[in-house]
Amino acid sequence: MQLSPPRRFLALFTLALGGFGIGTTEFATMGILPLAGVDLVPGFEADPAGGIAHAGWMITAYALGVVVGAPLVSIWAAKLSQRTLVLLLTAAFTIANLASGLMPSFELTTLARFVAGIPHGAYFGVAALLAARIMGPGRQGAGVALALSGLTIANIIGVPLGTWLGQVAGWRWTYVAVAVIFLITLVLAWLVLPRVPGDPTRDARSELRAFRKPQLWLMIAVGCIGFGGFFAVYSYAAEIVTRVAELPPSAIAWLLATIGVGMTIGNIIGGWAADRSMRRTIIITFPVLIGSLALFAMLGWQPVAMFALAFMIGGAGSVLNPTIQARIMRIAGDAALLGAATNHAAFNVGNALGAALGGAVIAAGLGYLAPAWLGVGLASAGFLLALWSLAIDRGAPDTAAHTVVATVLGPTTAGIEVIHHERP
Repeated sequence: MQLSPPRRFLALFTLALGGFGIGTTEFATMGILPLAGVDLVPGFEADPAGGIAHAGWMITAYALGVVVGAPLVSIWAAKLSQRTLVLLLTAAFTIANLASGLMPSFELTTLARFVAGIPHGAYFGVAALLAARIMGPGRQGAGVALALSGLTIANIIGVPLGTWLGQVAGWRWTYVAVAVIFLITLVLAWLVLPRVPGDPTRDARSELRAFRKPQLWLMIAVGCIGFGGFFAVYSYAAEIVTRVAELPPSAIAWLLATIGVGMTIGNIIGGWAADRSMRRTIIITFPVLIGSLALFAMLGWQPVAMFALAFMIGGAGSVLNPTIQARIMRIAGDAALLGAATNHAAFNVGNALGAALGGAVIAAGLGYLAPAWLGVGLASAGFLLALWSLAIDRGAPDTAAHTVVATVLGPTTAGIEVIHHERP
């Protein structure tokens, strides 16, 4: 795809900006959750543990929206131009986030969060494919990482600022600000994204054919279960800061920023590593995530350890994310859009699972660090599933090496076929 250097930069920036908005709307909810809970959940202050667990359904609702929306939108959009799809999804994000800040009750706000999650998976799927087109052959892992870069940078800038805005102006303004980010993304996408024709030959049957492969189901399960460990801790970071480490509320934004730095560095490493060896990246990184969660469960009460281990948890999780998405896209073959979106559906099953189970162990009186032990179990189960998936295709090449030929399938919206030649 031939674009002038300025337009190429602006196109990639626009895709990342959309990811920045998604990362802010998804993760800033963790930072403003106590504020929203006090405002929306009756009796919150009389029973903080039960109230925060109940408020956690706002996180779970968004995640469930992603789970429902990712496959349905991807199948529906298989014939569309990638540019058109980006425009439709960013418009939907704008409206849903504005609604999240305006709804008067907990039930309606939770419903708005569910609707806000519906475009999430399809956006990251199409953004990864379009970024890979723009970047050129041999850069699938890097394209995925670039599409995810906005999400990880959001955890350094957007999430702390969103949390701060919620603290000083009210939690509703956080979602209004996110709606503005998506509106800017929509305008930029209209102006600079290249026009990529759709593929009228794609249909639901051809998209769903990818799900015949057991490796794909196993990698989806890795995202569903393994990432639950990360979210079991992240969902209740605000409570850990104030109630366990006994730091002031202002420290919440700093902890979220620390996790964001870890996620950004991890995303860069993950994109680089995925283009070299998905297998080695998975085998090395999962134990790092498991060990970091275990240490957090034991030492999270100590502020210095809490910050250091939160950085490690964010970094390890974000090394795995582009690696797992690139592997799912490769396994999915022609249905790469559905595969890429499904990874985000799986990731958000982990979000919903971690938030719900983490809230349950807190409500059961096991303490605010108990979700970290839960995370150890979930991440360990995810690691075993990943090893199983890798064992199935052990005899087949799975990594980029001397040559990676990325061929965009004509004008298709569906994706990229990557032919790998493994390094000896």
